[in-house]
Amino acid sequence: MTELAELAQLTATQLLDGYRKGEFSPVDATRAALERAEQLQPVVNAFVRIDAEAALAQAAESADRWRRGEPAGLVDGVPTTVKDIILLRGTPTLRGSKTVDSAGSWSEDAPSTARLREHGAVFLGKTTTPEYGWKGVTDSPLTGVTRNPYDSSRTAGGSSGGSAAAVALGAGPLSLGTDGGGSVRIPAAFCGIFALKPTYGRVPLYPASAFGTLAHVGPMTRTVADAALLMDVISRPDSRDWSALGPPVPDSYADSLSGGVRGLRVAYSASFGGQVPVRPAVAGAVRRAVERLAELGAHVTETDPDFTDPVDAFQTLWFSGAARVTQRLGSRDVELLDPGLREIRELGGRISALDYLAAVDVRMELGRRMGLFHESYDLLVTPTLPITAFEAGVEVPGGSGLRRWTGWTPFTYPFNMTQQPAATLPVGVDGDGLPVGLQLVAARHRDDLVLRAARALEEALRPAGPGSGGIRPVGS
Repeated sequence: MTELAELAQLTATQLLDGYRKGEFSPVDATRAALERAEQLQPVVNAFVRIDAEAALAQAAESADRWRRGEPAGLVDGVPTTVKDIILLRGTPTLRGSKTVDSAGSWSEDAPSTARLREHGAVFLGKTTTPEYGWKGVTDSPLTGVTRNPYDSSRTAGGSSGGSAAAVALGAGPLSLGTDGGGSVRIPAAFCGIFALKPTYGRVPLYPASAFGTLAHVGPMTRTVADAALLMDVISRPDSRDWSALGPPVPDSYADSLSGGVRGLRVAYSASFGGQVPVRPAVAGAVRRAVERLAELGAHVTETDPDFTDPVDAFQTLWFSGAARVTQRLGSRDVELLDPGLREIRELGGRISALDYLAAVDVRMELGRRMGLFHESYDLLVTPTLPITAFEAGVEVPGGSGLRRWTGWTPFTYPFNMTQQPAATLPVGVDGDGLPVGLQLVAARHRDDLVLRAARALEEALRPAGPGSGGIRPVGS
């Protein structure tokens, strides 16, 4: 029997292989993940709710299916967590807010959790989010501050910070996050894991987000293979999402990871043409990883996409969404909101329809420019973020002079506006031992290409071993 601590470090694909061989059971893996979750919750505060009883019952059912040789699906028995923005049947979805009433039946799954349930996933619980997922760090009036697995004085990032911390620390190898401006990529980069923001519509979303077509659901995992496996589960159509895409092509992301990067045309933009000041340690780690891509046979050109920072347009769209998601609240509930959310809510409420449509025009032009860019380049590579994790409990780094989280995330939100697939991959650490992320972006509908290139780079950068190998968070 593998020790529980070792089981917690295994990836989903490794767990499934062990179930298949009878080396351990879903009950063993779930106990290991729950032990990690309970042990680390006081340190990092990654969970809103841990449901050990329900998880163990699901794991026992899965173990019985494996004994019969009849697994329910692709992730049967794999411990999984869900960001507390996404509906999970039988569990309140509180969205990080004191304004959401936990009473009620909570009788519906979101499309992604419905597919996971059909495929036998074991749900450990719900992970933390800032209120309504509004910012790039994870703290809320409801659950307090979520902290970084590498240094608990630092932020885990956001808004899917609880999911990133849980995955990094072994509290389940699979997690669902949401990304409206970088919200799976930001915390994944800060916490040293992999995450993919798929092409918009690739993973159905219901209920529809108040932030509109900026919002995506995506996998957060320790390895690219696990993310591809999770995509194979959650990227199937759902009639509740009118904007959902049809079945993916190729049919299986997991089966399309091989092939490497040889011959791919890769554009490397170190700073969006000098628009973004990037810390030297981040720039160095990303450049070394890009050099590995060239050694693997990619044709790398140092060049920049043809656009200026669309932050004003993004904030017009984002602040409008914040006003919309809180529109139903009475004055007493408004006083319960995160002060930053209350502020952008007020700004969003003053945006006119013409201003909103002007921001949509900027978005469409950005999409046109990136569409043309990808006629010349298969992939764009950038740093995921220009910095590493800063102090926990604040929206912006101390002394930065920035006002909003968008000031330190200029590489992420443009690709929510364009709806392109974008992933982050850990490529090293800075001088403080904090993870550095590299972002890979492809044309719309080429999620397979992002995953394939990420897998090739992951294999080139990381040694083999339990779980992801390579760098490890504190306590792992």
